[in-house]
Amino acid sequence: MQQNIVQLAIVVKDYDEAIAFYTQKLKFDLIEDTVLSATKRWVLVAPKGSKGCRLLLAKAKNEEESSRIGNQTGGRVFLFLHTDDFDRDYQNLQDQHVKIVREASSEAYGKVAVFADLYGNLWDLIEPAV
Repeated sequence: MQQNIVQLAIVVKDYDEAIAFYTQKLKFDLIEDTVLSATKRWVLVAPKGSKGCRLLLAKAKNEEESSRIGNQTGGRVFLFLHTDDFDRDYQNLQDQHVKIVREASSEAYGKVAVFADLYGNLWDLIEPAV
């Protein structure tokens, strides 16, 4: 048996501002943006060249969902972005004025830094050790 997680939903306040953040600041690709109704779209983004998991940008539709924007995991790091060039991608985060929560460091498992997305969700940027 083989199974794969192909996408994760992340609750956002606004489709267009979320698309702009992920495609312009993180340099992700916009995979799909399909209008489903007057208030709902199917929006998928993924890191350039990724063959793995995608993010489904899901606009909050009520107060309960809105309360989770930026804090889907209770303040823990939520997503882990692996890179083949930490220095390039860390510099991009700085150039794009993305909030760095924990500065770059070298750990046994590789280079790592923690950053926050436009809503405050925490991400690890990691270049795994060889």
